[in-house]
Amino acid sequence: MRPPTIRDVAERAGVSKSLVSLVLRGSPQVRPEKRDAVLQAVRELGYRPNTAARSLSERRTRTVGVLLNDLRNPWFVDLLDGLNPLLHDNGLHMLLADARLNRRTGQDPAEPLLDLRVDGLVVVGTLPDPAALGPVAERMPVVVAGAREAVPEHVDVVAGDDGHGARLATEHLIGLGHRGIAHLAGYGAVGGLRRRGFEETMRAHGLGDLARVEACDMTEEGGHRAAVRLLGRPDRPTALFAVNDISGIGALSAAEELGLRVPRDLSVVGYDNTGISRLRHLWLTTVDGAGYDVGRRAARCLLDRFDRPGAPGLLRLATPALEVRGTTAPPLTD
Repeated sequence: MRPPTIRDVAERAGVSKSLVSLVLRGSPQVRPEKRDAVLQAVRELGYRPNTAARSLSERRTRTVGVLLNDLRNPWFVDLLDGLNPLLHDNGLHMLLADARLNRRTGQDPAEPLLDLRVDGLVVVGTLPDPAALGPVAERMPVVVAGAREAVPEHVDVVAGDDGHGARLATEHLIGLGHRGIAHLAGYGAVGGLRRRGFEETMRAHGLGDLARVEACDMTEEGGHRAAVRLLGRPDRPTALFAVNDISGIGALSAAEELGLRVPRDLSVVGYDNTGISRLRHLWLTTVDGAGYDVGRRAARCLLDRFDRPGAPGLLRLATPALEVRGTTAPPLTD
């Protein structure tokens, strides 16, 4: 039995094929009663549009490539959750690619998505060479989400205000009475902004000499190792501000292994407000980096750029907020 065609839908609904096509494209120019008749015919016949044929006729695939720098980063889940609905509401579908895997296999990270002729590209997270996006941006709209590296002039950037978020975390610990505060610092522009926000806030409160910074690779193991180095010192800090939730979880594990109780003996703040931080047995105080908002704004930027492909790139920052939970408290007094 042959599958139903657009002609069959038109005959069942008593309309022309062109009107069926308008309904399927979501055109607002169709009267409600005609739209309802077409949609009812589609349901009754089980009609599915031939997207391949439509792509050829429109010279569009109605797909958006989403290039993830690190599939293991749980903050990106919130970002994608904000990105996808607005794209879907505008008839676009996401195609995901793992930039890290592509680099390991020697591919240009964006190449698989470009081969699929996506209509636009959203790069999530930091790429080693953002300048490589220049030639891509000449062919299609490109938006970078969740990173702060310099990008070519026609690429939009949407991210959280990392410096402000770091200040919120540091002010919270200082407000609780902590003076010896350490930062588990990350890499890249985002890591640098969070470190700078921490150090500037400590100096602003006259605590610059007590600020300690320990580098970590932004993984749980990296956070664990960095925290062990800090907490094993005789003058150990009474509070840690981690560059992200994952390294903060590593710091919690290190404190437990060293016999320190959180938050009685040590306060810990993370960053990103991922689902991990909300687990009841962890209940990590953290900075909400507005991942959902970043994703939704990135989708909006991409849709706008379809209409202004040659416009200069813009930087849009979402406002972070502090989420106080169970891993911070005033320091013990002698």
